[in-house]
Amino acid sequence: MINVGIVGGTGYTGVELLRQLASHPEAQVRVITSRSDAGTSVADMYPNLRGHFDDLRFSEPDVKALGACDVVFFATPHGVAHALAAELLAEGTRVIDLSADFRLQDAEEWSHWYGQPHGAVDLLPEAVYGLPEVNREQIKTARLIAVPGCYPTAVQLGFLPLLEAGVIETDGLIADCKSGVSGAGRGAKVGSLLCEASENMKAYGMPAHRHLPEIRQGMRRAAQHDVELTFVPHLTPMTRGIHATLHARLNGNSLKLKDVDIQGIFDTRFASEPCVDVLPQGHCPETRSVRGTNMCRIAVFRPEGGRQLVVMSVIDNLVKGASGQAIQNMNLMFGLNETSGLQQIALLP
Repeated sequence: MINVGIVGGTGYTGVELLRQLASHPEAQVRVITSRSDAGTSVADMYPNLRGHFDDLRFSEPDVKALGACDVVFFATPHGVAHALAAELLAEGTRVIDLSADFRLQDAEEWSHWYGQPHGAVDLLPEAVYGLPEVNREQIKTARLIAVPGCYPTAVQLGFLPLLEAGVIETDGLIADCKSGVSGAGRGAKVGSLLCEASENMKAYGMPAHRHLPEIRQGMRRAAQHDVELTFVPHLTPMTRGIHATLHARLNGNSLKLKDVDIQGIFDTRFASEPCVDVLPQGHCPETRSVRGTNMCRIAVFRPEGGRQLVVMSVIDNLVKGASGQAIQNMNLMFGLNETSGLQQIALLP
């Protein structure tokens, strides 16, 4: 049995971790921390977890208690994991960070986008970017995992087969993305209020969102050179889900191959991936088809057989975009079935 600790368990990613781990056959949550809610019962804060964590209470962060766990998840604001990760690693505990603290390999770039100095530069070289579809083997032996962001997961998985196959131009790429309101977190914000978010859609994070450098970093690895990407996120009036509509153009080399099989490129790339589902030609993915699951559903189109390609990629931002992917990483780190505890079917309607 894997003994699990969670730092910062009062937000949406925290409760999603608890919901997924409640049905995990090989994991047991031993410690969950919150400075502001220390002493509060988990079941009192989250009534949906009654009967699963009735004896678990939030506590003050304590390195000794957390260090007794096999793995600790950080579901915290950016910058928090910097202070504790090294101490936990020294105790022999593995760390899975759901914040952005270790996603970018360039400390100066991280500081630019997150508005504070990087607090654990020495750990960056060993941090493994936790996208299993790319780094599965490295994840298995990692001590420190940086779980990808929600938008970066949907966008990278959608562009990945095309970049690896070298069939598209890598300038002028567009990621037009919509997210549910839970992506803004559980904290009180005017923009997340019902009267503000309901019956409304708006772009935000312009001219540049902080997920942009993370997406570019992953796409650069896939393409083996720099890419030019315009990323436009939108807030849409639903609780969960991300819908990424991605635009690219076939390059000159691929245009010489009149019968280039774009659908086949996606089918082949993700054929053995348990958490990616490539839809048949002509089908469009829906966010409700992945609600509550660790699945990414993808469809690719070549309108009128022309040069332009459109890829649609959908995930649940709290599961494959956060907590579910974190557990997928844990499963790989401890030699478990990759989808253990993550086999829920999407909620419909």
